[in-house]
Amino acid sequence: MSFRSSKNGGNIVPFPGRTALIAPDAAPLKPVLIVLHQETSTPGRVGNALRALGYPLDIRRPRFGDPLPATLERHAGAVIFGGPMSANDSDDYVRREIDWIEIPLREQRPFLGICLGAQMLAKQLGAPVAPHHEGRVEVGYYPIRPTVAGHALCPDWPARVYHWHGEGFQLPDGTELLAEGDDFPVQAFQHGHAFGLQFHPDVTYAMMHRWTTRGCVRMDSPGAQPRHLHFEGRAVHDVAERAWLKNFIAGWIVRTPHAVMLDAAE
Repeated sequence: MSFRSSKNGGNIVPFPGRTALIAPDAAPLKPVLIVLHQETSTPGRVGNALRALGYPLDIRRPRFGDPLPATLERHAGAVIFGGPMSANDSDDYVRREIDWIEIPLREQRPFLGICLGAQMLAKQLGAPVAPHHEGRVEVGYYPIRPTVAGHALCPDWPARVYHWHGEGFQLPDGTELLAEGDDFPVQAFQHGHAFGLQFHPDVTYAMMHRWTTRGCVRMDSPGAQPRHLHFEGRAVHDVAERAWLKNFIAGWIVRTPHAVMLDAAE
């Protein structure tokens, strides 16, 4: 695995285009901390990908009183998922989660923020989070464009990805833009071992049914796509997004001590 220097002096670490496997004699893998925001939320495809790689999941919901660890020494990494709340909300658990992100940043542990989680990461790094200036949202499938740094990190980005959000954020200082969009320019970024994704590659077919039913009011917002286009888009774009997520998760978590990259031929 080679390193490519980024324009801001950090490192872009390409995710190898190989299958991430765990050596047969490796020690048991540490769990990945999973932070969810609703009682019925699941880690979706991200959880499935991590389990397939052999990682246990430590699922916590701070909104309902679950504590967050004081260190990630006993975890392989952490993922904060999305939710209907805002990173600007004054709720105590929202502030605690944003403040807690300082721990994986300081300890240089793998961290992934998805949608709300990415907005929390951006706020922790000093960037503002706000609605679109014209009130537009991204609810459905929308195009993204990987940057040169994004291509260097992980090839074969999907042309369109699934979104469900009404707020976005500016690129934090000292980070690398990995993918950009139209109404919300910052779609993916990297800060060391931490990544933020504005879109939702974690959404399963069942999750899409729930969201488009229970959250149907969001589809009346400017820029949102009607429900039938969500499923039409999934039929066209989901294969590429699912394959990309699998490679992305393998490359992200392989930074942990117990994961070993093996050639497919081995």
